[in-house]
Amino acid sequence: MKINGVRYYLWRAVDQDGTVLDILVQSRRDAKAAKRFLTKLIRKQRRVPRVLVTDKLRSYGAAHRQVMPGVEHRTSKYLNNRAENSHQPTRQRERAMKGFCSAGGAQRFLSAFSGVSPHFRPRRHLMIATGYRAEMTVRCALWGQITGAVGRPAEA
Repeated sequence: MKINGVRYYLWRAVDQDGTVLDILVQSRRDAKAAKRFLTKLIRKQRRVPRVLVTDKLRSYGAAHRQVMPGVEHRTSKYLNNRAENSHQPTRQRERAMKGFCSAGGAQRFLSAFSGVSPHFRPRRHLMIATGYRAEMTVRCALWGQITGAVGRPAEA
């Protein structure tokens, strides 16, 4: 992604179900940046993953050897699809916002967006239409309770 003419890279960690675990916006894709991302991920998750799946960027290997040498590291063009597909809602939102103003603003937005977005995007392909509508009704009601929007009059 480009912010004010400067190229930034979006580092995402995704679990086996496609849920985004962590996002980090950085200006580099070197071993130091990869190490920073992996240590932040481990600190946030409070556990070491069983398997690490990445693309073939060599800086992942260097960071993997330093941060979590006991974890199996797989690099494949096809195994990484879950992480790449998890990026689509982020790109759509970025386009709708006409980009980000700063790297810090992008980091703040994406950290919040990655946690909230799955709540409103149930796995539609696994449900029938009536089940999807019922699930969305429950999720919207729950969101209203969490945010305190239930019971307030609508402002015009």
